[in-house]
Amino acid sequence: MSSNPVLAPSPHLHGLPDFPSISDDDFVPAFDEAMAAHLNEIEKIAGDKAHPTFANTIEALEASGQLLARAAGTFFNLSGSDTNPKRNAISTELAPKLTAHGNTIALHAGLFARIQTLFENRESLDLDEPSLRLLEKRYRGSIRAGAGLDPAEQVRMREISERLATLTTAFGQRILDESNESAVLVDDVDKLAGLSSGQIAAARRSASEAGHDTGYLLAIELPSSQSTVAALDDADTRRRVFEASVNRCARGGPNDTRDMVLEIVRLRAERARLLGYRDHAEFVIAEETAPSPEAVEDLLTDLMSSAMRAGGRELTRLAQDVGTDIGPSDLTYWLAKDEQQRSAVPLGGFSDYLELDAVLNQGVFFAAGQLYGLRFIERSGLPTYHPDVRVWEVFDRSNASIGLFLGDFFARPSKRGGAWMNNFIDQSLLLKTRPVIVNVLNLTKPEPGQPCLLTVDQLTTLFHEFGHALHGLLSTVRYPSQSGTSVPRDFVEFPSQVNEMWALHPKVLQQYAKHHQTGAPIPQELADAARANADVESAHGTIEYLAAAILDMAWHRVTVSDDISDVEAFEKAALTKAGASADLIPPRYRSAYFNHIFGGGYSAGYYSYIWSEVLDAETEQWFLSGGGLSAELGQRFAETTLSRGDSVDPIIAHQELLGRPAEIDPLLRRRGLLPT
Repeated sequence: MSSNPVLAPSPHLHGLPDFPSISDDDFVPAFDEAMAAHLNEIEKIAGDKAHPTFANTIEALEASGQLLARAAGTFFNLSGSDTNPKRNAISTELAPKLTAHGNTIALHAGLFARIQTLFENRESLDLDEPSLRLLEKRYRGSIRAGAGLDPAEQVRMREISERLATLTTAFGQRILDESNESAVLVDDVDKLAGLSSGQIAAARRSASEAGHDTGYLLAIELPSSQSTVAALDDADTRRRVFEASVNRCARGGPNDTRDMVLEIVRLRAERARLLGYRDHAEFVIAEETAPSPEAVEDLLTDLMSSAMRAGGRELTRLAQDVGTDIGPSDLTYWLAKDEQQRSAVPLGGFSDYLELDAVLNQGVFFAAGQLYGLRFIERSGLPTYHPDVRVWEVFDRSNASIGLFLGDFFARPSKRGGAWMNNFIDQSLLLKTRPVIVNVLNLTKPEPGQPCLLTVDQLTTLFHEFGHALHGLLSTVRYPSQSGTSVPRDFVEFPSQVNEMWALHPKVLQQYAKHHQTGAPIPQELADAARANADVESAHGTIEYLAAAILDMAWHRVTVSDDISDVEAFEKAALTKAGASADLIPPRYRSAYFNHIFGGGYSAGYYSYIWSEVLDAETEQWFLSGGGLSAELGQRFAETTLSRGDSVDPIIAHQELLGRPAEIDPLLRRRGLLPT
């Protein structure tokens, strides 16, 4: 039993880390101790004199490294949601060390021999489906780490993976630093016309916290499109914010990431070649549900062709209505105006009915209760890593406590941009652990005593990320590596996208949509208008997403023989080749700040959102045709998908849910891409 507070057993419910007892100085010693303990466990497994069995090798591997999982679950959640210079330095130090640790295990000759023996004899082992999938994945993981290479190639593989770990960690840190430094200071409040009073107050508070005696500081969000640009009436302020966004990390200086992009791409291509793949995309997609990179490229190209036609119609209509030239920094503003004008009922007051606590308790939690029988009880006595973080204990239909849900909703300079779900602790029947899940968003924190009112996009994001949380909370698998969201990358977004459908569902909306001041229920005509408006996906949103997915695939189809030296030129050529070049619509992420693929886990996988949406659109129809918000349907969805993680083939499980393979027409219809 370790005395290090990072590793010591937690006294709190379900193993929630004891944050108050942990200091940043504890992390490096904790990781060193945990890695040493893990390697001792590996040596015992590899050196076992008994003939290899599933239990003494594969299951023993699943049970090993629990101290390391505890340290990683705590530290990497903090480094993403509440970092500081010391934590950044620790991340930089740990990245190559942890990669080297993983390589040592994957390339351990004695251990691999045992895994290989079991793999070659797998048909005679009488394993159930989860165990067989685990064995096969362990074997493939060792091969993909280089276990089948000669010693010199293994050395090079180690060098590549450790360098990539350092680069991807630094990439994310530079984006956060650059986004904070790129925030736009506005000196005149009149130039903020169009923003809500809460947004203006938050901008003034941000300026004060940044050391400005006067003025208003507009934060830069992670995507290219900025919510403030869509609201600001002043064209010059829109332009300043837009340019600050799309030029991030590509202006020289310490936060420029373009050289890092090129090095990451080259190293990934070299690693793929060493392992016998044409390129990094082929290497990645070999483990996904998509059949090949070519199939992904065909889908993206076909969808983009339809989206560009729809976008042309959208822009033509907009130009006629606006009657003035529209530049890249004006487009989302005029699209928002057009959306409001075309609605039968003015939508400007819809946010007055989207107060965060009401949406959470009477919306998000209500839907989870109706579908899955879950109850959420807030626990103020449990420790958190930041004062803004809240904790709920989660109960199932039998009133059993099944896990903890943490909500970290408000933006701060120490938090990376975007929204995500993560695990502090994975569910596992083998380890007897319950899930401890966190959802992280970047909402503008209101002034004290004021409500946090959501936009429709933020409402959707809240339900989306909670869909990931449900995937973790409802997991009931034996092995921790198959728990919850540990599924192929191009399937992981599916449950979260399905959960978006409940955000504006009539039975859910009527529960939470009460005016934040009067408590009056939302007028039926406003609810209907908001729902009708949300059902129409703008071509702009589809184009910017597809352009980013196309960029991701283009970068990761690069081979070792390709000579690329100019990031912007490569970007332009890739988008033009795919018919995705639109002067008015930048990709959702340009390469220099595309953290999903160069700092996160979505390399050659950003397509997964649209790939999963094919399944999601079909599943939405399945729910609606069966009665919608139904406990019977929720239980079936939980049993086939949410509870099973990667213990079964997720595509086959989805086909069992529908009774047939998914088709693409529901997605095309939803996004307005069917021929007219």
